Amino acid sequence: MTKTAERPAAAVRIRPVKAPSPAGDRRRRRLTDHLRAYGFLLGGLVCFALFSWYPAIRAVVIAFQKYTPGSDPEWVGTANFTRVLNDPEFGAAWRNTLTFTLLALLIGFAIPFVLALVLNELRHAKAFFRVVVYLPVMIPPVVSALLWKWFYDPGAGLANEALRFLHLPTSNWSNGADTALVSLVVVATWANMGGTVLIYLAALQSIPGELYEAAELDGAGLLQRIRHVTVPQTRFVILMLMLLQIIATMQVFTEPFVITGGGPENATVTVLYLIYKYAFLYNDFGGACALSVMLLALLGAFSAVYLRLTRSGEEAA
Repeated sequence: MTKTAERPAAAVRIRPVKAPSPAGDRRRRRLTDHLRAYGFLLGGLVCFALFSWYPAIRAVVIAFQKYTPGSDPEWVGTANFTRVLNDPEFGAAWRNTLTFTLLALLIGFAIPFVLALVLNELRHAKAFFRVVVYLPVMIPPVVSALLWKWFYDPGAGLANEALRFLHLPTSNWSNGADTALVSLVVVATWANMGGTVLIYLAALQSIPGELYEAAELDGAGLLQRIRHVTVPQTRFVILMLMLLQIIATMQVFTEPFVITGGGPENATVTVLYLIYKYAFLYNDFGGACALSVMLLALLGAFSAVYLRLTRSGEEAA
């Protein structure tokens, strides 16, 4: 029996594994992060597209059409704009809206800042007073307006009852042509200042305490510290809140609609209230959209100019 020679096993060749490219890994990771982020944003984007962007684009189209729900729209060009411009209420609405905005800036812009300064200096019961200041924001706007409507009632309203108790002359408040708009400004200021106060508080608490200590060492008083330390340090917040307040007050609707109904003598008819009348009282959706486009163009142009001027001021500073 012969023993066959064993053949040597073939040598196994091991190929080196190529390491992945770090640049490729970073690109894939970045792409995955972007897809995940857009996935989370998808719901918000769909809501904005359906309930904000599409209605805005649709309103611009209807502004050039004769449109009534249930019938085919008819293209009329600029006829809606001409009709709205010739409306006697058009001038009153814009005048009342601009006056309301100016009064809201004079009354409602300084009060939240002063309240924030006071709350920031409190040592006790800070949380309680913050809740008290923010409480009106948590009340539904219509409920708030109805409460103030009863408060302003010239007969049995709380405002006139207090004046009678003090043996002072009473007022017509929201029922008087001369006092109605100012009364609505007070309502809007009371109802909306809570959020502004909290934003100011957050900005004030971010100011380094060393700046106030240095100002005190230099002999600066309270008003000087506010002027030279507080205001410059919160300048960006003040400018942004001013822009947002102007945009919001130019779109005032709830207070005139609930409390005064646009009266007395069209003293509280605002642009947004006139848009409501065109759409739901006159059934003129073309005119309502034309007026909406005018308001949109004005606010857009004002915002662009305002941001340009504030940016130029910051660069110059």
